[in-house]
Amino acid sequence: MYFPSKIKEERQKHNMSQQQLGEKLNISRQSISKWERGESYPSIELLIKISDIFDITLDKLVKEDNSLKEKIIKDSQKLAFPRWKLFFDILLIIGFFIILAKISIVIGNKLFDLNIVFLQDSLLFQIGPFFMSIIGAIGSESLAKKYK
Repeated sequence: MYFPSKIKEERQKHNMSQQQLGEKLNISRQSISKWERGESYPSIELLIKISDIFDITLDKLVKEDNSLKEKIIKDSQKLAFPRWKLFFDILLIIGFFIILAKISIVIGNKLFDLNIVFLQDSLLFQIGPFFMSIIGAIGSESLAKKYK
């Protein structure tokens, strides 16, 4: 465990108590204590603040601790997740609404003897909404399972 000893060493080198470091970071002393015992790790935002406070690079804090590197990678994946989930959800909704519009046009043409011809000859309009809905649903569901 590299990070726990490094954070304690830097804190002591700068003559700071856990309480003082916690106050600079706007967190509790208990959080600092957990980091120093290796029970938890700070977020990337706090790592940047710590590197500024102690005037050391993020490399010195992060690179030699495999557990911390894994946590940062996992956190960054979670940041990308909402954007992709939103994309697939929007794709699903658009596909669903186009299908509803198509059904409404067909029903309107039959019941009210309308003659609405809205891209009915287009192959893309015929199968596109179906595939949009399927791709949106599969993408959204797979991301939800992957990042529980």
